[in-house]
Amino acid sequence: MLRPPRPRRKRRPAAPVRRRRSRASLPRRAPAWRERVIFTHRLGSWDLTRRARVVGILNVTPDSFSDGGLFFPPERAIRRGEELAEEGADAVDVGGQSTRPGGTEPAGPDEEWARIGPVIEALAKRLPIPLSVDTYWGEVARRALDSGAAMVNDVSGLGVDPSIADHAARERAGLVLMHSVGAPSRLHEPREYGDVAAEVRDFLAARLRMAEARGVERERIALDPGIGFSKRAGQSLEALRGLPLLTALGRPLYIGVSRKSFLGACTGAPIERRLAAGLGVSVAAYGLGARIFRTHDVQETLDALRAAEALRELAPEALPPLETRA
Repeated sequence: MLRPPRPRRKRRPAAPVRRRRSRASLPRRAPAWRERVIFTHRLGSWDLTRRARVVGILNVTPDSFSDGGLFFPPERAIRRGEELAEEGADAVDVGGQSTRPGGTEPAGPDEEWARIGPVIEALAKRLPIPLSVDTYWGEVARRALDSGAAMVNDVSGLGVDPSIADHAARERAGLVLMHSVGAPSRLHEPREYGDVAAEVRDFLAARLRMAEARGVERERIALDPGIGFSKRAGQSLEALRGLPLLTALGRPLYIGVSRKSFLGACTGAPIERRLAAGLGVSVAAYGLGARIFRTHDVQETLDALRAAEALRELAPEALPPLETRA
């Protein structure tokens, strides 16, 4: 008697062989911005596509929130400017106006220039790097540019004195436009926003058009979301998270988070213990598109950014040869 043929057992499909990717097959670089990111000032240009720049803060005020007027006497301020350059700053930003929350009444143009004029005149002759003047007064910007400054940092984004753009255009200086709302004495007062990032973008887009209409070349303009200005702590964080939205404007993003109160709100740390938080936010902001960093702590910020760049392999030259690494 014939037996019926046994049914064939179905073979299970072989499990896929997992191959370890060799180091050679891994992507060599993280994607950079699609276009070159250039910022031009009176002394030259910064190619920010693969390397960020650090601007050292020099407050020449009697009531600075971060140093309490430590560098208010001109001779101390001049020495501090030299130290910032020695630490590796790509530029030094000199300001004579305290913008701390709850500070004194803003100084007028003459008083502000009396504070910073001798410092800018001296440092312009001594430093091999660009000087920036932090002001919202057109007359102060004019005097600073006449004395050798290479760029103007306007925390009002042309909101107080639009003639700043005229002076920057005439001297072909760099111009930083920051988001803030209100009169000089009220720049720090929080505002209500429907969408912080979108409103900051729209403001900066409008001020970018204004500056260009007054003759400032587009490649000479950088944009600052104004962290800590006209914003609560949570709104400052939202503005930082919205940095990718600002990159669509096609201009370098300039940020200043050093020692600011929103860091204290995040960590509970007083001003003198906010360095680590500031570095963490700076590295995160770099990953989101920021390329110019204004800080009190130049060397530490440079170290953090060079490490971030090396990690993304945007600046492989930042790493020493293999045989010299520890």
